[in-house]
Amino acid sequence: MAVSDHNIRTALLAALPGDLTPMPIGRIEELVAGQGLTVSRRTLQRHLGLLEAEGRIIRAGRSVAVTYRLAEFATRPDTMGIVLSPAGREVLGLVAQPVIARRPVTYNQDFLDIYSPNQTFYLPEALRSQLHDMGRTGADNRPAGTHLRDVIGRLMIDLSWASSKLEGNTYSRLDTENLIRFGKTAEGKDLLDAQMILNHKAAIELIAEAPEEIGYDSYTFLNLHALLSENLMADPSASGRLRRRPVDIGGSVYTPLAIPQRIEDNFRTILDKAGRITDPFETSFFLMVHIPYLQPFEDVNKRVSRLGANIPLIKHNLSPLSFIDMPEETYFRGTQGIYEFNRTELLADVYLAAYERSCQRYAALVKSLPEPDPLRLRYREEIRAMVRDIVVEGAASIADYLAAGTDPKTLVQLQAIVDAEVANLHEGNALRFGIRRSQFEAWRRNRSG
Repeated sequence: MAVSDHNIRTALLAALPGDLTPMPIGRIEELVAGQGLTVSRRTLQRHLGLLEAEGRIIRAGRSVAVTYRLAEFATRPDTMGIVLSPAGREVLGLVAQPVIARRPVTYNQDFLDIYSPNQTFYLPEALRSQLHDMGRTGADNRPAGTHLRDVIGRLMIDLSWASSKLEGNTYSRLDTENLIRFGKTAEGKDLLDAQMILNHKAAIELIAEAPEEIGYDSYTFLNLHALLSENLMADPSASGRLRRRPVDIGGSVYTPLAIPQRIEDNFRTILDKAGRITDPFETSFFLMVHIPYLQPFEDVNKRVSRLGANIPLIKHNLSPLSFIDMPEETYFRGTQGIYEFNRTELLADVYLAAYERSCQRYAALVKSLPEPDPLRLRYREEIRAMVRDIVVEGAASIADYLAAGTDPKTLVQLQAIVDAEVANLHEGNALRFGIRRSQFEAWRRNRSG
């Protein structure tokens, strides 16, 4: 499994003594290797240079006598203005200890087994109430995914960019927008970065296409993994499949489960418990806790958890969680607190702060939207079905989709709406009508031919 830039940086900062003692590159290399990372010295020196440019470490000496030490503020992880709870601050102190001071641990089966849906809560009642107040977007009786349709264009870009950025992706938000909207890759960037973003786009489309059919089941989550990991796995056959070999967590003293049958059993238990939790925020956070902790896949586990965490929010028409402005270091420290101590409080603090930022972003977007067309709203499913059939079947009659005796004026207006939708159809909105990529491309070829 490829070592991410984030894991290298975390390992370097963990290797340098907290008492600011200088250390030569050879000793740093040994300590990083001791954390289970196989990285060349040149790569380590490049990342040390980047950390130095950011002011997080200090370089001294010349040639073979060069040493590195932590800058003073680097011993205090940046929380980017997040107000941490006392328990969250306690967890931060635990995971900020040097690796050598933390006891190696393995998967704790009790952590999952003792969780009882709707009786155990990782998010306290007051916090859940606060999240509901922030995330509410309208009447509760609307069909699943109604709010998502209002913000899908922005969310597609925001979530693809922010979630990829948490994995060390170097695309800017503008680069991401150009890639998603126009298929334009950024010059000088790794092709893996573009692939990662396009994979996020495809996974979001899977959820957006039919949110009422997406659930807490193996089919949904295996397909999410297949989309998010496409063309990124060392073993392509591992895409969309549960892990059958051991993995390590870089920069952590936690070792995940290695027995395939137990991985499968726990994966199904996680999804079963998630499906029985009635509060959508508790469901969302539960998935963010237990999928990375189990590491059911060879790679791309946190990405699956971030997309999966949005499913209950979308189903309940709550504002989505885009991970925009997510404080990266604190997010990873919160996940590390779960890995090594089964403590969820720090990640809960990060979740609250990130969700508040997302809600502010999408509330402003919805306020700027025009008032929905009542005709489009009333006949949304009929319009969707007719556009799809025009593309897939080649023709459609509006009378087949409406009740007998429909007002002729309404028929004319609906026909104009359908004609406009067909004229403006492109690869970026075809899924909205239930049109698969192969169907859209065949239709486009037929039109141009």
